[in-house]
Amino acid sequence: MGKRGKGIGLGSLLSGLFMAAAAAAADDCRANQVQLRGDWGTARFTVDVADTAETRAQGLMHVETMPRSKGMLFVYPFPREVGFWMKNTLIPLDMLFVDETGTVIKVHENAIPHDLRPVMSDGATLVVLEVNGGLAGQMGITPGSEMRHPAFDPDKAAWPCN
Repeated sequence: MGKRGKGIGLGSLLSGLFMAAAAAAADDCRANQVQLRGDWGTARFTVDVADTAETRAQGLMHVETMPRSKGMLFVYPFPREVGFWMKNTLIPLDMLFVDETGTVIKVHENAIPHDLRPVMSDGATLVVLEVNGGLAGQMGITPGSEMRHPAFDPDKAAWPCN
């Protein structure tokens, strides 16, 4: 038997490893997940994406409970000042306001259910992540933390997907 009959060649092995690494890298950025990192460590949340006027208006209204590793990601077509209220929202929420580079610019902790006072972003915001109230503080998520998600332009992102 020649060399070809004795298993996988080096080229095939390297090609397979490259494809596996590419698949793993692609897995790191999914529309239904966000990753966060900072001096405090890293975190990953499974998210429902609100990227239309209708889904952003609905948000997490009427949601009675939410798993610790879950959240909602509000995505805007371009960076802008945004405001959120808690009308018909039944659970306290932390709001992470994130600029077009994926950098957290503001964390508002424990927004009060049913509160009609707006919580403003205090700067141009491309996405807002809502998670269970108190979680950002428990984890140490602060302004300056970085988010990774396909919503961010890889040429502008502090932590790009690719």
